[in-house]
Amino acid sequence: MRRIVTSWENFLQGMELAHSLLLNEEAYSQLGEVQKAEFIFDWLRYLEKLLLATSRSDVREKQKTLVEQLLSLLNSSPGPPTRKLLAKNLGILYSIGDTFSVYETIDKCNDLIRSKDDSPSYLPTKLAAVVCLGSLYKKLGRILGNTFTDTVGNILKAMKSAESQGRYEIMLSLQNILNGLGAAATSCHRDIYKAARSCLTDRSMAVRCAAAKCLLELQNEAVFMWTTDLDSVATLCFKSFEGSNYDVRISVSKLLGTVLAKAVISKHPGTAASRQSIRRISLEEVLELLGTGFLRGSSGFLRASGDMLKGTSSVSRDVRVGVTQAYVVFVSTLGGVWLEKNFAAFLSHVLSLVSQSHPKATQTQIDAVCGRRCVSFILRATIGGLLGEKAQIAAAKDICQAVWKLKKVVDAVMSDGNLETRLGSADLAAGQHMLVCALQELGNLIHSLGTTAAPLLQDSSAGILDSVISVTIHPSVSVRLAAAWCLHCIAVALPSYLTPLLDRCLERLTVLKSSPEAVTGFSFAVAALLGAVKHCPLGIPHGKGKIIMTLAEDLLCSAAQNSRLSAQRTQAGWLLIAALMTLGNLCAILKELAADLTAPDTQVAAFTFLLPPLCHQEDLLILSPLLQETDHRFIEEQLLLGNGIACGSLEYDPYSIYEKDVEGDSVPKPLPPTLSVISSAVKLFGVVCAHVGEPQRLLILEQLLDSIKHTKGARQQVVQLHVVSSVSTFLKYVAGSKGSLGPEEVRRPTLALVMGALESPNPLLRCAAAEAWARLAQVVDDAAFTAALAQVSFDKLKSARDVVTRTGHSLALVTLHRYLGGINSSQHLNSCVGMLYTLSQDSTSPDVQTWALHSLSLIIDSAGPLYNVHVEPTLSLIIMLLLNVPPTHAEVHQSLGRCLNALITTLGPELQGSSTSVSALRTSCLLGCAVMQDHPDCLVQAQAISCLQQLHMFAPRHVNLSSLVGCLCVNLCSPYLLLRRAVLACLRQLVQREAAEVSEHAVMLAKESREELTPDANIREVGLEGALLTLLDKETDQRLCQDVKETLNHMLTSMAVDKLSFWLKLCKDVLAASADFTAVTCVDMMQEEEGDKGDDASVLTNRSGDQSHAFTNPRWVTRVFAAECVCRIINQCENAHSAHFDIALAQEMRKRDSRNDFLVLHLADLIRMAFMAATDHSDQLRLSGLETLLVVIRRFATIPEPEFPGHVILEQYQANVGAALRPAFASETPPDVTAKACQVCSAWIASGVVSDLNDLRRVHQLLVSSLTKIQAGKEALSHLYNESASTMEILAVLKAWAEVYIIAVERHKNHKQPLKTTTCSEESVRNGSYSSDGLLDLVHTDLGTLSRLWLAALQDFALLTLPSEFASQLPVDGGAFYTAETSENAKLHYSNSWALILHATALWLTSTGFVVADPDEGASNLSRPVTPTSMCQGSSSGAAVKSPEDVYTDRFHLILGISVEFLCSLRSDATMESITACLHALQALLDVPWPRSKIGSDQDLGIELLNVLHRVILTRESPSIQLASLEVVRQIICAAQEHVKEKRRSAEVDDGAAEKETLPEFGEGKDTGGLVPGKSLVFATLELCVCILVRQLPELNPKLTGSPGVKATKPQMLSEDGSRLVSAALVILAELPAVCSPEGSISILPTLLYLTIGVLRETAVKLPGGQLSSTVAASLQALKGILSSPMARAEKSHTAWTDLLRSALTTVLDCWDPVDGTHQELDEVSLLTAVTVFILSTSPEVTTVPCLQKRCIDKFKAALEIKEPMVQIKTYQLLLSIFQYPNPAVSYPYIYSLLSSIVEKLQEIDKRKPEDTTELQIFQEGIKVLEALVAVAEEQHRSQLVACLLPILISFLLDENALGSATSIMRNLHDFALQNLMQIGPQYSSVFKSVMASSPALKARLEAAVKGNQESVKVKTPTPKRTKNPGKNSSIQLKTHFL
Repeated sequence: MRRIVTSWENFLQGMELAHSLLLNEEAYSQLGEVQKAEFIFDWLRYLEKLLLATSRSDVREKQKTLVEQLLSLLNSSPGPPTRKLLAKNLGILYSIGDTFSVYETIDKCNDLIRSKDDSPSYLPTKLAAVVCLGSLYKKLGRILGNTFTDTVGNILKAMKSAESQGRYEIMLSLQNILNGLGAAATSCHRDIYKAARSCLTDRSMAVRCAAAKCLLELQNEAVFMWTTDLDSVATLCFKSFEGSNYDVRISVSKLLGTVLAKAVISKHPGTAASRQSIRRISLEEVLELLGTGFLRGSSGFLRASGDMLKGTSSVSRDVRVGVTQAYVVFVSTLGGVWLEKNFAAFLSHVLSLVSQSHPKATQTQIDAVCGRRCVSFILRATIGGLLGEKAQIAAAKDICQAVWKLKKVVDAVMSDGNLETRLGSADLAAGQHMLVCALQELGNLIHSLGTTAAPLLQDSSAGILDSVISVTIHPSVSVRLAAAWCLHCIAVALPSYLTPLLDRCLERLTVLKSSPEAVTGFSFAVAALLGAVKHCPLGIPHGKGKIIMTLAEDLLCSAAQNSRLSAQRTQAGWLLIAALMTLGNLCAILKELAADLTAPDTQVAAFTFLLPPLCHQEDLLILSPLLQETDHRFIEEQLLLGNGIACGSLEYDPYSIYEKDVEGDSVPKPLPPTLSVISSAVKLFGVVCAHVGEPQRLLILEQLLDSIKHTKGARQQVVQLHVVSSVSTFLKYVAGSKGSLGPEEVRRPTLALVMGALESPNPLLRCAAAEAWARLAQVVDDAAFTAALAQVSFDKLKSARDVVTRTGHSLALVTLHRYLGGINSSQHLNSCVGMLYTLSQDSTSPDVQTWALHSLSLIIDSAGPLYNVHVEPTLSLIIMLLLNVPPTHAEVHQSLGRCLNALITTLGPELQGSSTSVSALRTSCLLGCAVMQDHPDCLVQAQAISCLQQLHMFAPRHVNLSSLVGCLCVNLCSPYLLLRRAVLACLRQLVQREAAEVSEHAVMLAKESREELTPDANIREVGLEGALLTLLDKETDQRLCQDVKETLNHMLTSMAVDKLSFWLKLCKDVLAASADFTAVTCVDMMQEEEGDKGDDASVLTNRSGDQSHAFTNPRWVTRVFAAECVCRIINQCENAHSAHFDIALAQEMRKRDSRNDFLVLHLADLIRMAFMAATDHSDQLRLSGLETLLVVIRRFATIPEPEFPGHVILEQYQANVGAALRPAFASETPPDVTAKACQVCSAWIASGVVSDLNDLRRVHQLLVSSLTKIQAGKEALSHLYNESASTMEILAVLKAWAEVYIIAVERHKNHKQPLKTTTCSEESVRNGSYSSDGLLDLVHTDLGTLSRLWLAALQDFALLTLPSEFASQLPVDGGAFYTAETSENAKLHYSNSWALILHATALWLTSTGFVVADPDEGASNLSRPVTPTSMCQGSSSGAAVKSPEDVYTDRFHLILGISVEFLCSLRSDATMESITACLHALQALLDVPWPRSKIGSDQDLGIELLNVLHRVILTRESPSIQLASLEVVRQIICAAQEHVKEKRRSAEVDDGAAEKETLPEFGEGKDTGGLVPGKSLVFATLELCVCILVRQLPELNPKLTGSPGVKATKPQMLSEDGSRLVSAALVILAELPAVCSPEGSISILPTLLYLTIGVLRETAVKLPGGQLSSTVAASLQALKGILSSPMARAEKSHTAWTDLLRSALTTVLDCWDPVDGTHQELDEVSLLTAVTVFILSTSPEVTTVPCLQKRCIDKFKAALEIKEPMVQIKTYQLLLSIFQYPNPAVSYPYIYSLLSSIVEKLQEIDKRKPEDTTELQIFQEGIKVLEALVAVAEEQHRSQLVACLLPILISFLLDENALGSATSIMRNLHDFALQNLMQIGPQYSSVFKSVMASSPALKARLEAAVKGNQESVKVKTPTPKRTKNPGKNSSIQLKTHFL
């Protein structure tokens, strides 16, 4: 092991030394042979990059040495990848450096080729020389002058004796020479042509491919190929197709198609003379030439053999498939525009290929089916792949014309009276195959067009439906089935045609019951249409099923009546029933199955049909590439089955017509009965054999073994195939069902059967046997048995030398552990690896190498970490083989790729490591990938991409992203499906991490490369994103399309915000490219319009000067994806910068930096795109467009327009919105589109964008039209679709109206105006500007109708949500808007709509106050007459007429019932919208007295509702939902309060004379005070409120804090949402005492006080400006409510309340005191306010207890000493309210204790004079307190107080001089003092006079101030008032409402 590590370290150092311009020969010489090859390859890779980056002078300096080194490598037997790189470097070197020595190099290469040494060891040198010549001429071209004639001659001479590798390389080299020389090589063209001709029919497939490439290059300049020699080129290609493989067919068809296309379009160069001699070749001749190949194969039309003339031999299938591909290449080369012009001629020719005029092509059923398959492929690939939607519609008309013509021929024959001639007529069969192809393509075409095909079907001149239905009674079954399938496609594409077509076919079937053709034809059609139903979400009317069932029964009953029709009627009857019920099964017993499987008459060996399902998916990779998926699978499939078997066709099993589509193929392709019977027998054998007893099982297995022994040759192969398939199915079944095989005796024959198959010459059978081998080990599950099986394989591999045994057992050895949890024995692993190493190096047999390497890849996967010790030697082996195995053995390279992939997966994240050994491994992996990337085989390239993808996942830093992206871009549009899949899988992974980098690399590479990376995808112009969109449009493979979409979605998510304009332009180009209009202009918002008619016209204008689009005619599917992308872009922007939705900010930022780009600046484009999509022909696109419009409205509705204040930016687009919506309300529009449009309408009206009622009326009118349409209910709506589609449309309309009504009521409420109950006159609405009532008035007109429909819908919903046990109570006919049969489908639509309808209904009932019956509705009639519900039925049903009270009660319970049912069991998928609407409905309901009285009087109902709301709060975290729930709780409590008050009042009235003691107690708690959980409304409310409070403030929960009291914690500021929730809960708590009896109130009071004071304490945070936090304000408000409760004064509860309130006050006072020695930062103002609330709101005996009173006074004293100005101001304000308290027992103690402090404070201010406004305010508040005291003081004390007050006031007065220079503060103070003195003077004149008399100084100062200020006082009189107002405003009474 140590030795290996050391050698790898040396190797890695060597690899680093390889990175230089010249070869480091010293380092090179020290390496081993294998490592030398790696070293050279790595140096050459590096050299290629270095040469391109090095300056010309540096290259020239070292050129001589470098050339010598490179040429010396020629002699070192370089492997295929190395010689290719070597040649490339030589070419680059000479193109950059000097060319003087190039001739020597060419001579040297020519000498090497001429060498007579034919030994295998010298071959690589010769081949390298050939490759070098090709590269030199390609790079240097005409510079090399005339040397090319010698070179070409030399190469062609060498070719005569070359083996296949040599011929392969010579062809490719000649291709390069031709490429470099261009027209200069004309002299050699004929010689090269001759050589390539022979190679085109070479036995080696790789040589044929190379020859095709060479000839493709040659035809660029060799005019003769597409003129004089065109026939022989075509014949040659046809010969080349014989015995070809897939790659040959791809290459040769490309050559043939290109040459023929050139012949049609080229203008021949040369002199006039030569031009005359070369005649132009017409399209007809070219098509005839292709047709010859298709019909007669390679024998040509001149040398038809005798067999051919007799019409007995048939064309081999590979020739026909190859020619089919050539047709497609031919048309694709000429292009879509050419096809449009020449379509009629092309269609006529292609259909004629299967006409009776060429009986050879259709002489047998097998030939006909295969021929039809080819024709269908040509039509699908050309029409489907090249034409845009408009051209496809034109093509469909042409196909329809062809159908009509063929139909006429049949009609002419059928009208012939002579039955004999009619039946025998060749004309009858003449058109059948043409018709089948035409009908299938017509179906496919319409299917792909979707609803964009609507104009085609509406065009009566085309007559599509008539023509298809007319051939449904064609004499040929195939035609009838094809017509039925075509109808199926039409129905899937255009669901609105499904029901009419069904009706039409059923009608014809009923009328033409006596025609055998009509019975089968129309029954096929009905079955096919029923098969379409599952693809049409809107369905068909439910009753159709019954009609079809009745008809089927009728057919079956009448079958016996007419022998001529019995078979047809029976088949039709059962077909219809099966289509309805999907019936049918197969039953037989085991012996009969065994006999079937080994029957002598079964001659068909369907290996490729039976075995692939029995092989493991991984193992199929080593078999024929035919088994792999390709774009040509549809026609290639027939080559799999062999010439004796027909490929699938519809006529083999008509029952498949209604089954689910096979993915990727539209027409079902059931196989012939011979094959499907065998297949069914094999499957059934597996099941039955597993269920019989062991003796019978043994008997059967031995019988099968014998049957193989007793047959010989090809017959034996067939029997062996069937037997092994059956045994494999049996083993698979037993393994899957965990069964047992049985005793030793049963194992023996099973083992013998499998072993025999392992050594079968058929590789597919060997593969299936290996899988059966693995299943056998799994079923027996015995270690000894498994070891014995392994030993069998080891022994065989050691002794056998034949390919079959070595391949079969190498795979069996590895699969053995597949189902046993992998290999867990290192000894067994070592043996396996050693054996496979040996086999994989057997260069004599590429097959053995392929199988051995595939097995090795499986072992690497299954061994896991055990394999680590083998990683390095395995990697060396892989690299060595990659560098040496010839490229012609692509299958070996594919297996090597799988090995490398498995190794990378095994190494995993270890590949990121930096150790020497890991670096060496990583370098080798990358080197292996590089070799595979350069391989000519596409599947090997796909492997390389897959390996690089794995490497990028595990070690992203070490993969060169630029070169990887380059490789992906080049292969983006590869003709190979598997390569495209690999590219997209890799791209999808890359963009998840590095989308921006990938995109930039792609564009950079596209710009740098001279040729376009991918001709089909214009990366240079539209970026990688645009190229992917183009690919998505052209791609047909569903898996690939999904990958493209995911890749684009990842790119959009990462980059759309940063590249906004780019992405929006991409989407716009796609949407606009195929729109009927090229641009949509916006309508100026100020534009005057004369009426509604100008709407559509004004938003549609054509801009003819528009530049051409980057996308040509994208399909509707691509356009839908683009519209979805627009919505995603908007969503991405929501999570980005706010400027995306703020036009002012966006414009400002754009000015600062023009690169800034924001979504709002593209609003016009967003509207335009939504409009284009919403008005398209495609219904799916219309839905996407409407969704986009909805997103735009919701996102941009509130953004103001900076230029027009009061308006929003969307207002200018109202005409566009109206025009986009109008088509969706047309009568022919499908219900789903109308439903979506209703949603957009309501969103638009509700958004408030449009303020003018006249403008709003346009969209409103659309809703009105829908309302009119649905009023008739389920009876009057369209019968085209299932009844549930009508339900969807009705409910969408009602939901839209509900949303509009809700928003109208909300706006009305916000404007605080009374609800109108009568409509305004039209004129007042029209003339008046927009008012809050305007919208309500619009809705009010239809409110009577709406309310009935809403109630009916709610009734339906209530019935549908009943549990299943109440099903018997449901109405038999269904509800108002659904039928009983479609109730399940309808539930979904109701669940989407009910919530808003419920809210709207509740609002409407609220507006009527539940007491006014509708003027247009009888009191008995809740819903419309058509509503067949039992609830509130009209008198017509004979039920008693209900009283209004009963009607209101029913409505109340309906709304309450729906709400409670929904809220009590909220599902996880319940939307926020539904929950909110439901809660708002309850709020609306409880807004009016009548429902409140119902809730108040029914306590159980209230409790249930509270419990439900509690659950909502627990399960939904959304603050808005919790707040809405709390509002309902508050209303419930209010209802209970009203009920208690009413009961008390009525009791007092009733017992007015009696004494009060005798009155019963009302309210909860009665006379005991007990509250029973579950029975108490108050208890339920407390639970709910505690839940809310504890969630926001966990400290309130004693269990959490661990102490019974409130534990000291720092107060906290809650979030805005949290504060609102807490405040709402406190409001509810304060209401609870009023619901209780006096005793009950005592029970709950401690809890209420604990919670209220707890919230106060936990949230009393100090805020700037002395503000109170919202939660503190709420808790004080609640405290005031509780303290003021009448229960505090009620006789029975007074004492208890007083004690509890004292305790509460003590708790508040304790909040000041430090707990645990820590002082809490509580807000003193909050606590003082709480104390003041206690003092003012409770009875005096609570707060006048001396100990409490003293503590309260102390707190106020302390507060006066606090230096914070705001605390002082608030303290004064609070004291003012206490001093003014009317009861002296309360106020006097405070006055006595605090007066002196206040006076001292004011005198202090007097001394130091205020300096700012806050000090001024403190002084003013203090003076107010003193003035209040003067007012409340007793007479004897008043003079004393005035005497204190006056000197303070006078001290602030200023004289005349001082006033002028005073600061504004002092000036304000002077004004304030003077104003107060002026008021006090007259009030207390005697005291005033005595004070003035006693102090002359004061008097003088006052007089001076009055005098000096006299003039200014007059002017300034208002100033003191203004100064006082702020004081008042900030006083506690006005600031908050709790005092």
